[in-house]
Amino acid sequence: STRKRILLRGKQYGFKEDGGYMVTYPKDWRGCLLRELGIFTSGDGFPLQYQGDISGIYPFYKVSDFNNVGNERVMSFANNYISEIVAEKLHCHIIPSHSIIFAKIGAAIYLERKRLNVADCCVDNNMMAFTANENVDVHYLCYVFQKLNFGDFVRVTALPSLSPKIIGGIKIHLPQDIAEQKAIAATLSSFDTHIDNLTALIEKKKAIRDGALSDLMSGRTRLAGFSGEWETYHFCSYFSLIPNNTLARNKLTDQGSIGNVHYGDVLIKYGDVLSDKDRVPRIKEEYTINENNYLQENDVIIADTAEDETVGKVVQIGKISIPLVSGLHTVACRPNKETATGFLGYYMNSAHYHDQLYQYITGIKVSSISKKSLNATTLTIPSNLQEQKAIADILTSMDTEIQNLEAERDKMQAIQAGAMEDLLTGRVRLPM
Repeated sequence: STRKRILLRGKQYGFKEDGGYMVTYPKDWRGCLLRELGIFTSGDGFPLQYQGDISGIYPFYKVSDFNNVGNERVMSFANNYISEIVAEKLHCHIIPSHSIIFAKIGAAIYLERKRLNVADCCVDNNMMAFTANENVDVHYLCYVFQKLNFGDFVRVTALPSLSPKIIGGIKIHLPQDIAEQKAIAATLSSFDTHIDNLTALIEKKKAIRDGALSDLMSGRTRLAGFSGEWETYHFCSYFSLIPNNTLARNKLTDQGSIGNVHYGDVLIKYGDVLSDKDRVPRIKEEYTINENNYLQENDVIIADTAEDETVGKVVQIGKISIPLVSGLHTVACRPNKETATGFLGYYMNSAHYHDQLYQYITGIKVSSISKKSLNATTLTIPSNLQEQKAIADILTSMDTEIQNLEAERDKMQAIQAGAMEDLLTGRVRLPM
């Protein structure tokens, strides 16, 4: 498989996942300044009246275009295009294809995004481009640029900025043989390709999972062997409320004996079901907690206040081996009926239930939902415990597959980082 070939290549060449030690470059590599390897070009002003056209021949990239789908590795899609006539009228610099584009002004510098453009283009005056000389491989240089932290070279002013003079003065080392540069770039590119393929597969699996969640939780799709009408319950009759712990983040630690589920961690950190695999913040030992507040398996925690879309999101308690309480800005609920582990977490985070909450969420900068509003909602769910379990098992299996793929991607990214460290310093040499 592709994964095995890449891992074997990593073992063959001795790639590591760490770095940070002093670099000694091979004697047959040369040291030079970036300005000696190509030309830096600053971007141009882009008046508003010329923006919005998608029919021109030159993409006109702005910093926001780094976020466009398809621009994760190279710059392929712009939100604005201009014609030759407009380019001449604005006196725009035409950036040749296969130049390296990056931000030069503002906080975007610290995001360290450096991308090759796939076609001749223009860039706005918040960006800069580097066009390599013919005697150096630009794909190799792009990896060098990615390894450099341009944030370390920012001019300290009211508005952070980079200058061609400062960036051009950065010294790098590289193989004198362009064939070795190309081989290094090709090896690193194989990692990128595999990581991109994993990312695409993860997104596909997530879309399938979201579709299954929607179909199963609305009852549009019923699993084989189950039939009959689902029951509708009022929130206030289905749940009993449990007091929560109101200690702030600074009262929590990594070491205490009692776990605390903070509102900001609901769903974002734990997903639909919380279990021992999740690292839960602990309450500092000097604070006393009423044991009547301890949560049980299948209890539900709802975030009731937040500055983002966390409000109304839910995590259900799975199997966990430590005492656990619901934390600040949460509502803790205990089902009055027997329920399958995980089912309520998936159901209450689905659009089928969560759409009810939107009409009750108030606030602009800080949003919240009240217990009274929660009590106004209803749950329409299978009364058959086995159907609940079957639905939860399917969704759990899907989530586990996604998590395994994400772990594989994380591992591959770590290996690639080690490969970049080894290959771009000459610590590991490719057979030529």
